[in-house]
Parts: sequence; structure tokens; C-alpha cells
Amino acid sequence: MLIPAYYHAPDDLGGSVPMRGDDPRNDSIFSYVTPEARVRADHPLRPIRGMTDAALARLSPRFDRLYSTTGRPSIAPEKLLRALLLQLLYSIRSERLLMEELDYSVLYRWFVGLSMDDPVWDATTFTKNRDRLLAGDIAEAFFAEVLAAIKQEDLLSDEHFTVDGTLLEAWASHKSFKPKDTPRTPPDDPKNPTVNFHGQVRRNDTHQSTTDPDARLYKKAVGREAKLGYLGHLLTENRHGFIIDTAVTEASGTAERDAAIAMLGELPLTTRRLTVAGDKAYDTRAWVAAVRRMRITPHVAQNEFGYGGSAIDARTTRHAGYRLSHRKRKLVEQAFGWLKTVALFRKLRHRGGRLVDWLFRFGAAAYNLVRWRNLAAHPA
Repeated sequence: MLIPAYYHAPDDLGGSVPMRGDDPRNDSIFSYVTPEARVRADHPLRPIRGMTDAALARLSPRFDRLYSTTGRPSIAPEKLLRALLLQLLYSIRSERLLMEELDYSVLYRWFVGLSMDDPVWDATTFTKNRDRLLAGDIAEAFFAEVLAAIKQEDLLSDEHFTVDGTLLEAWASHKSFKPKDTPRTPPDDPKNPTVNFHGQVRRNDTHQSTTDPDARLYKKAVGREAKLGYLGHLLTENRHGFIIDTAVTEASGTAERDAAIAMLGELPLTTRRLTVAGDKAYDTRAWVAAVRRMRITPHVAQNEFGYGGSAIDARTTRHAGYRLSHRKRKLVEQAFGWLKTVALFRKLRHRGGRLVDWLFRFGAAAYNLVRWRNLAAHPA
């Protein structure tokens, strides 16, 4: 017999009782399910956790040298670095918000290595412990360990590369960009002071940001607005687009080419002829000549409207490898896109060139982990 949806079972008093379930509060003291059991077997964080743990295990002797043998134990560096990875992978905008989400997220606790009952650190304590890793150049070591593991999988090209740079907007406003020799006076409104710099000539050699003194006023292209920031540089390989090297420099008109020469100079010596792709900003006679002296063929885009014309002629452009380099050059844009949108490097959340450089390299390691995970899941 079909029972209507509105049917209510009779109770002892002749009325009816709704056929709905109860909603009790279950504030259980004990839980017998571990975070490991709550994270599904095919969760995308699982391969990244495995790759990260392998790299951190190889860095364990280096961690030992950073910490004193006396005093109270600090945050384990392995847990600290996994938490920083989470911040990049899930676009968490601050350490304070990271600690808040780490407190109630079972997934985050599992990835970092915290049990359900472990207390979460204070945001200030977390930041101070991160600065200890900054002093030990752990970001560079972690990046190198991840890259070495990827190289063992034979996923890197050791012949064909791409260089590029991008503007990283500093955490500082135009109102903080003031003359260096002007004494600081209390603002009329601490939150939003009245500043009128229209008609003034503002230059990096005469002005400086009071918020982030390392930031420089710079415009990426003609017709674009000038912003306070740094320049972030990447050297990628052309097989799968992994990041090989990074650099953060002061923003200037020659910084991209200077950083590219420095990164290319760090490549291992080989008897084979290497190639490097780049956009039109690298098409200058001095840069092309410097690269060729390094036994590297420059496959940069031709700038026909530059001073004196392009430094690249048909001896380079007639080869199929030149066209292939320009198709592969787009892979570096994927790396910049991920770093700026997912890892939140479009607008920096930290101040000081050294800290920005540390975090940018650590972000590059995170990108390589994601790229490696994706290739392992979908092999060619």
C-alpha cells in the first residue's frame, strides 16, 4: 500500500508523530578515526605529500644544524614547510588565516602532520619560526631537492630553456613613495593620509617607499601605469615547463636581461649547444652576444622596431628549432600564471627583497610539485 507523503504515525494520545529523524548534538570527547583515514585514497594532495616528505627527509641533516641542542623544542621545520605549502596551494592570504583554517580542517591537519588533538601555533610564533628557515636558505635547498627528484624521473630537458620576467607588485602604496631627504611628519589621518604628488617628478634615486624601502617604481611596458614592486625572473626547461631557477631583483630596465645571464650561467657545463627562448625584451645586441659567448643559441623573438633592428637574423630563424622554441616558450607563462593567481604573488603580502626572493623560490618549488603530480597522473 502506498503511504501518502503527508502521513503521520499516530502516537499514544491519538495524535500523530512526524516521521523525521532526530537532530541531537554529538559533542563526543573521543574520536577513533584518524585524519589519515578521513582523507580519501585518491585525494590530489596525497602524491604531493609523498613527494614533499621525500624531499624533507633528505633535508633532515640540514635542519639539525639550524636548531640549538638546548632550550624548548620549536615548531618542527617539516611541519612548518608543509603548512607554507598549503598556504600556496590553497591561496590562503595570511599566516593568521592559515592557522585558523589549520585548526578546524582535518585535511590540513593531515597534510601538515598534526593529530586531531594537537594545538595549532600562534600566527606570530609561526612567522618567527619561518624567519629561521629564511636565514638557513631552506627554500633554495627544498627547491633543489624537488628539482633533483624530478630530474631522476627523466622529465627535464637539459638543452632547451626559456627565460622571462614579470612585475611583482609590492605591498606598498604610492602614498608611501616619498623624497628620501624629507623628514617624516605624522600624517593627518593614519589610515588614509592626504597626499598630493601631482605634478611632482618622482624617481627611484630621489624617492623611496617608507613601507617597503626595497621596492622600486617601475612600469612593465610603455603606456602602462608605474607601480612599486620587484621583478621576478624564471628559467624554465622546454620539455614540460618545470622551473629550473628563479631570481627576484630590483625593478629596472635592464634587470630582466641581467638576471637571465646570471641564471643561464648557473646551468651545468656541457659540450652540447644549448638554446634559450625569450620575448622581444631580450633582443638586444649586447645580450645576444653575451649569450652566444656562453655557447647558448638565443631563440628570442625579433624586435624589428628596436634601436638598430633585431640582433637575430635568418641564420637563427630559418631553423625549425627556432619555431619550436617559441611554441614551448608559452610554458613559462603557465608558471607565472600559477604563481600569480594561485600562489597570490600578483600582489605581494610580505616586505623586503630577501623575504620576497625566499618565498618566490619556495613558490616555484610548489609549482614544480603540482606539475610533477599532474604529469605522474597523466603520463605522456
